[in-house]
Amino acid sequence: MKSRPVAAGDGLRRTLRACAIATATLIFAQPCLGLPSDPVGTTESREALRTCHRGQAATEPEAGALLELSLDRADRAIAADDRDALAHFARFCALGEQARRSGASLSSLVKLWQIREAVDRTLEIAPDYSDALHGKGAFLCSVPGLLGGDPDEGERLVRRAIEIDPEYVGARLFLAEQLRERGDRAGAEAQVARALAAAERKNDPAAIAKVKRVRETMAAGPD
Repeated sequence: MKSRPVAAGDGLRRTLRACAIATATLIFAQPCLGLPSDPVGTTESREALRTCHRGQAATEPEAGALLELSLDRADRAIAADDRDALAHFARFCALGEQARRSGASLSSLVKLWQIREAVDRTLEIAPDYSDALHGKGAFLCSVPGLLGGDPDEGERLVRRAIEIDPEYVGARLFLAEQLRERGDRAGAEAQVARALAAAERKNDPAAIAKVKRVRETMAAGPD
């Protein structure tokens, strides 16, 4: 599966969408208790990631202030311990959401490399961290090849995240969308069904609603 040629502006918009996908879906992704392969982090890095998620759910100007605070906390945690994988992932989260909100601009394009560096460093330290695998996978699937995208590798990483955490709702939904885009309707529907079952087992109303919206969209769309 190869990246399609795109205009520079379209490519940047897809890149920013990738940042949103790679971070925002994590809100629905994980159970309350982390997996053994998840980095524990520190008080500072855990708070940095929580602050990023609050920023994703907020509106301006609160969102901007929360994302700046998240990034500041992540950077402080990295300065204290460069091997704090959760701090690098919080940085990925905050930078990605900032880029998405700023729109297609030169500053956003420059930030792209910082985003990629943050998630690469996360996985260098914690290679089985499912959130980071999903994050980088979504990023690579959505970014044009000219900007470093690699759909095949991206899908492999998303599937690896699901292998580590079969209950990963966000990763299953993302994979379903990828399968649908390339015409594998049955595969997409199977992933959505598994995502819904996982969300119901978690008794997570927000995740259940998200899955049902995706299912309805797929049912209404063309094959």
